[in-house]
Amino acid sequence: MLLSALRKLFRFLLFLLLVLALLAAWGLLIEPRWVARRDLPVVVPGWRGPPGLKVVVASDWHITHEFKHVMTIARANAIVDEINAAKPDVVLLPGDFIYGRGEDGTTPEDVAAVLGRLRAPRGVYAVLGNHDWWTDGPRFNRALTAAGVRVLLNEAVPLPGTDVWVVGIGDRTSMQSDPIRAAHQLPAGAQALTLMHDPASALDMRPAPGLAVAAHTHGGQVWIPFHGSAVAPHGWPKNKTHGWVDVHGRPVYITSGLGVSIYPVRINMRPEWVMFTIGAPAHPS
Repeated sequence: MLLSALRKLFRFLLFLLLVLALLAAWGLLIEPRWVARRDLPVVVPGWRGPPGLKVVVASDWHITHEFKHVMTIARANAIVDEINAAKPDVVLLPGDFIYGRGEDGTTPEDVAAVLGRLRAPRGVYAVLGNHDWWTDGPRFNRALTAAGVRVLLNEAVPLPGTDVWVVGIGDRTSMQSDPIRAAHQLPAGAQALTLMHDPASALDMRPAPGLAVAAHTHGGQVWIPFHGSAVAPHGWPKNKTHGWVDVHGRPVYITSGLGVSIYPVRINMRPEWVMFTIGAPAHPS
């Protein structure tokens, strides 16, 4: 009887090890590289921008030369090709373009050579993330600007050919965030596309009708049902690290990002880039 019980225990442990091995293979090799394109409509009452404005958001690339850190330059270039093929009107890049601090030899110029290939008739806009600042913020600014990407630091600029503005808020972790300064540059009642790296910046942001997006959390990279993300940065709620969240009564979309950071694992939280299509409601209220 004891021998039978030991056999059952052995079979159970063997099954458990197999499940864990499959989960590890999925989390390390498959899901981090299984990029989702998400198409989301956004309704803005009284929208004054072009009808059906297509806005791509692609964040947290964490570009590297090393396969183990997932987002190699070759993979990043392939994602750029996918985004260009979708023909967005505007591209927003909410930061963290490099893996770590470039310890593997990746430079801001390497990153800019990739992101500078993005094409959108109304422009490509970026804010720097904490990893970009930790690497060399001014150098990233110069490299991206030279590649044709408009880098914003607590600034509001008009979107060409429209009555809409683009607002870029600096990174909170590296003490660059100043939403109030950015908001003061907006005309009264202006509609805006607002991008920030850290969603916590939205806590100090003056509401402006339009679209607001954030990054930084990666959705925790591991999403646990009925709990939320395995980790969340700086005390941010673990159940509000991905998708539409309410921040002081204003909806902000937090993207799961494209790359990985710290640990190269994703489980139940696919990497993504998002295509928003903005318009007014069919029957404005």
